[in-house]
Amino acid sequence: MIKNPFTKKNSSYSDDVISILRLIRSENIGIRTFYNVLKYYGSAQIALENIPHFMARIGKIKYQIFSLSEAEKEIELMEKDGAKFLTFNNVSYSKLLNQIEDVPPIISYKGDIKLLNTTCIAMVGARNCSISGKDITAKIAKNLTTAGVTIVSGLARGIDATAHEFSIPNTIAVIAGGIDHIYPPENHKLYKKIIDTGLLIAELPIGSVPLARHFPQRNRIISGLSVATIIVEAGLNSGSLITAKFALEQNREIFVIPGFPLDPRYKGSNKLIKDGANLLESADDVIEFLNKESFNIIKEDKNLSSSTLPIYKKVDYELLTDKNRKIVKTNLSAHPVNIEEIAIHSDLPMQIVLTILLELELEGMITYHPGNKVTLKF
Repeated sequence: MIKNPFTKKNSSYSDDVISILRLIRSENIGIRTFYNVLKYYGSAQIALENIPHFMARIGKIKYQIFSLSEAEKEIELMEKDGAKFLTFNNVSYSKLLNQIEDVPPIISYKGDIKLLNTTCIAMVGARNCSISGKDITAKIAKNLTTAGVTIVSGLARGIDATAHEFSIPNTIAVIAGGIDHIYPPENHKLYKKIIDTGLLIAELPIGSVPLARHFPQRNRIISGLSVATIIVEAGLNSGSLITAKFALEQNREIFVIPGFPLDPRYKGSNKLIKDGANLLESADDVIEFLNKESFNIIKEDKNLSSSTLPIYKKVDYELLTDKNRKIVKTNLSAHPVNIEEIAIHSDLPMQIVLTILLELELEGMITYHPGNKVTLKF
């Protein structure tokens, strides 16, 4: 009997989890591409079996699939570190996070996973914060925790660390590197405390060192887990404003603690209030909001239903020619174009357009944008 090279050997994880891990770690597979591939093939395992042949059709013979041995090595490192994987289609995955556009397909975690589906409020602010900023953060975090709220933050120094410290055990720390990377190092004790009593999660592979570009990625998860985000101290160039931006895009509420107009640490905060954010004076403002709102969160199924044929089974491969590939590519530019418009102007069936776009996507030649739009990379 031939062993299936696309599934596990010996592991505590299912074939589906390992296939999801391998797919998201493969060449040119970002989050949007992951879900496009999943929609195209119907499952991660079928995608892994077909992508090498798919890419060979356009002459790319050496497309890099994340191998089973690489996946097993990552799982082994996770187990040694005491961490676990959780995929987007697991019942324990955050139902609220699963509503955002770029849901992490797989996260690693340590601690109490049940906190993911409690009522979460994010608290973020300046690393170089004031004493009064720390004091009000501590008070609000403590009062919200007493009211049954889980506080989410980024384990950074300053406001983040204070928010975690005063919301234990109901706290979730989202880190920018791998699950094993403690940053900043001075939060080592807090990191250990959160693992013992709260929840620590990461999107990047174990061993990843946090780089500047990873922090905005981390911030979208902080706001995505939360029904609302509290901004304590934020300058005009603060990373907290990025978190606020994500919260708005995710249709979440923003609360801001106002500050002295001449203090640069509050310039961004005060601007948010001018732009319509809720002014926050005490935890009661958030509790009142939570009591008024009804959060009907339904987990979105990002896989195809069993009654729907995957796209690859509906493709007329006689139309998948170099001539039609050129037609589709000609209709792309640096300006975002809706996929339906591409199909209309190409005069090709949608399945063929989607197949050609997926080829370009796996080659790293196009970028997807909100509104089902795409641009060509130059």
